[in-house]
Amino acid sequence: MIPYRPEPLTDFSAPHHQEAFAVALARVQEQVGQTYPLIIGGQTVDTGRYLESYNPSAKTELIGRVAKAGKPEIERALRCAQEAFAIWSEVPVVERASLLFKTAAILRRRKHEFSAWMLLEAGKSRAEADADTAEAIDFLEYYGRQMLALAQRADALLTPFAGEDNHMEYIPLGVGAIIPPWNFPLAIVTGMTVSAVVAGNTVLLKPASQTPVIAYKMVEALLEAGMPAGVVNFVPGDPEEIGDLLVEHADIRFISFTGSKDVGLRMNELAAKRIPGQRWIKRFVAEMGGKDAIVVDAGFDIDLAARTIVQSAFGFSGQKCSACSRVIAHASLYDPLVERVAALTRELKVGDVREMAHFTGPVIDQKAFAKVTSYIEIGKQEGRLVAGGGASADTGYFIEPTVFANVAPSSRLMQEEIFGPVVAFTKSTSFEEAIAIANQTEFGLTGSVLTHDRSHIAYARRKFHVGNLYFNRKCTGAIVGVHPFGGFNMSGTDSKAGGPDYLLLFTQPKASSELL
Repeated sequence: MIPYRPEPLTDFSAPHHQEAFAVALARVQEQVGQTYPLIIGGQTVDTGRYLESYNPSAKTELIGRVAKAGKPEIERALRCAQEAFAIWSEVPVVERASLLFKTAAILRRRKHEFSAWMLLEAGKSRAEADADTAEAIDFLEYYGRQMLALAQRADALLTPFAGEDNHMEYIPLGVGAIIPPWNFPLAIVTGMTVSAVVAGNTVLLKPASQTPVIAYKMVEALLEAGMPAGVVNFVPGDPEEIGDLLVEHADIRFISFTGSKDVGLRMNELAAKRIPGQRWIKRFVAEMGGKDAIVVDAGFDIDLAARTIVQSAFGFSGQKCSACSRVIAHASLYDPLVERVAALTRELKVGDVREMAHFTGPVIDQKAFAKVTSYIEIGKQEGRLVAGGGASADTGYFIEPTVFANVAPSSRLMQEEIFGPVVAFTKSTSFEEAIAIANQTEFGLTGSVLTHDRSHIAYARRKFHVGNLYFNRKCTGAIVGVHPFGGFNMSGTDSKAGGPDYLLLFTQPKASSELL
């Protein structure tokens, strides 16, 4: 088996890559406005009710209309998934893994095309979309290999015992609900779906309402690769109409969710309650957000720290659960660091991401625009605005990258997840105090420490309570297989997506023993 290697990113400074992407973008632009059906049991279903997906950079541009599932379609999809599970769960692991490898090849051949859809439907820049597509390919390659390894290693973990023939195997759970977010509309959708599928499960995939077209394109790729009917059932719809049904249904064995803390906590509560006819304890896998901090120690290079902060805070308009939203800087470099971050932030260009000159694009929709701009107003009361603060929703949902200084650690700006291009600075007088402030939040997803002091690195390893801790680099950009991703506290179940233990969440070990 060829070892897994992360997919390389595209260098868009090269003219031939620019030209290739322009061709793909033009091809995708010609396809906007189409209507897409549900896919249930391998059959297309048009319900006559639709989610309409618009370009957040040009809010009147319809990207696509996607059929909405209601309760009848969910019930039908569950029956199809159950029927498919009886067959798919017994398909040899090597064949299930092969499906993932074939899908990865399809995405690799059409990489710019998938990325172009993200420019239009999610408002991602070329670089951000390219990284998203690369991560989707990585999930396919990595989970396929991990499942092959898992199938081989089970018996090797057992202790030999004379007079008995003992075995252990990892078997699938059943039918699951996959409920992904909009901010990584290809990578996370792909990773959440295929991790369950390669383990032998069948699923109902309810994509985010903001980015259903990209999710449909991913399911198309799985079908092109040879996925049997009913293994993945594509059932977008209004969360208010089908969300609780998917989580509560007695026939759902597990729920895999990525999204907000409040929604995740509600799902966890619903999943924990037994429904009449339910024969199992449902498994709940969740990644629910963060309030991520970068700690800048005394003596660290100010320009390098500033560039790290700007990259971490404002890529994809800060719409990442790993984005830097808090900076805790030592008093000895606090003022010049704030000034340098403000200067770099003012240089960033915001606008329609179809223009290469724009560093970042819009927030995803009107609801996000209203939320982020309300926090900017809160920030004006809680701190000192040093850069950005402007916003316009005339043509798209554009918000300037915004920097606040002198914000108290207990303030709303330092405690609540904003999920937008806003970063707040606070001052520390010692490294120990900085780590204490960093931990002063209900979340625990990612964090970064910028320091040259080895004793401080050792201290942070012990005391900085986050699932993904980085030193002397940005706090975003986890790579599949390299940085298993998931957080503590209200950041979720620390499921470590893209890690060697992740597939265990979608399997159950079965031991058998025969007396010789």
